[in-house]
Amino acid sequence: MRILHTSDWHLGQHFIGKSRAAEHAAFMRWLVAQVDELSVDAIIVAGDIFDTATPPSYARELYNQFIVELQPSGCQLVILGGNHDSPAVLAESKQLLTKLNTRVIPTVQADVSEQIVILNDSSGQPACVLAAVPFLRSRDVLQSQAGQSGQQKQADLQQAIARHYQQLFELAQQYNQQHQLQLPVIMTGHLTTVGVSQSESVRDIYIGTLEAFSASQFPAADYIALGHIHQAQQLNSSTDIRYSGSPIALSFDEARQQKQLWLIEFNNQQKTVSSIVIPCFQPLASIKTDLVSLPGMVTPLLAKLTEGATLWLEVVISASDGYLTDLQPRVEQLLADQPVELLKLRRERNSSGGSLQQLKQTSLAELAPADVWQARLAEETLTAEQQQQLSALHQQALAKVQDAAQQAESESQAGLAKA
Repeated sequence: MRILHTSDWHLGQHFIGKSRAAEHAAFMRWLVAQVDELSVDAIIVAGDIFDTATPPSYARELYNQFIVELQPSGCQLVILGGNHDSPAVLAESKQLLTKLNTRVIPTVQADVSEQIVILNDSSGQPACVLAAVPFLRSRDVLQSQAGQSGQQKQADLQQAIARHYQQLFELAQQYNQQHQLQLPVIMTGHLTTVGVSQSESVRDIYIGTLEAFSASQFPAADYIALGHIHQAQQLNSSTDIRYSGSPIALSFDEARQQKQLWLIEFNNQQKTVSSIVIPCFQPLASIKTDLVSLPGMVTPLLAKLTEGATLWLEVVISASDGYLTDLQPRVEQLLADQPVELLKLRRERNSSGGSLQQLKQTSLAELAPADVWQARLAEETLTAEQQQQLSALHQQALAKVQDAAQQAESESQAGLAKA
């Protein structure tokens, strides 16, 4: 039995005004080829299929086309909802896709036994029990109680999520007992766990007041396939818990990451897990430099480009040149006539981020929302719990604004394409 674990496709994402449609299409063609080449029996996509709750039509077309192109291989596909996904959008084609060898779990099911999926091997025999857990919203697993402290709410939510996992794990074990089998058990999830490495493109999840779930709370499954964190990694745990990461770099700080999938193989109760390297479909890089050194740092990057490719570039100018008021035209002149698109230019700042007054002296284009929020928060005298509550509300509001902005940009791009 061979299973590919992937996640965080973010179909429909626009990267500083650039569409990722070509990259996503190339990735999915490559993925279909890997299924054939590696004789893969199933693919698990652990959440964030789309980048927004209202994905543009071309993103839905990519999703549907992938499912169609996967059919000749006979590979089973399991789609899990993530925090970026709308359960309603994923559910609208759920019944139809069951006819195309695809199981969609958009959110927690009223009957949790529907989250148990039996995956078959190439001969059509049951070979793995999958306990499919999508992104868990607090209302999915916990009833709100008035008068609780933030600490108590977090403890209750940790326990509720742990109970949900334990309930599904027990159902998976019951399947084995009822059918007198010893099939391996895989579980999924879309959440942040304690101690993982994140990137700036990961939108913080605040499930109620929960920021991160403890790895020790997961059941002792044979493999736990997680999504949400964009860097592939294995957790330091007695249970085999892994993030596959995103298939393409979704922010400049992911540019140096080697994107990958996990291939899980079960053979006579023996399990092996290996990394499958994903090609880079769009080169991008972030350079921290002064003006004099910029050309020399760009040259080796350009030497790696394939014919016809263009490098998407972020330039962080060091403090020695950061005072210049005409920084943008100077940098553009140094990059002129090169296969480079300068998508982001900013000045280096100290690690503290600076005070609100210092940030006011910086171009808004150089700031992230988190920079402004943390500086503003520092102006107030608040308890740690108040800061946590306000930050959770800020993340929720920011997520809605970002989703609306992404949707407007997608609709604009679609209008231009039709014109």
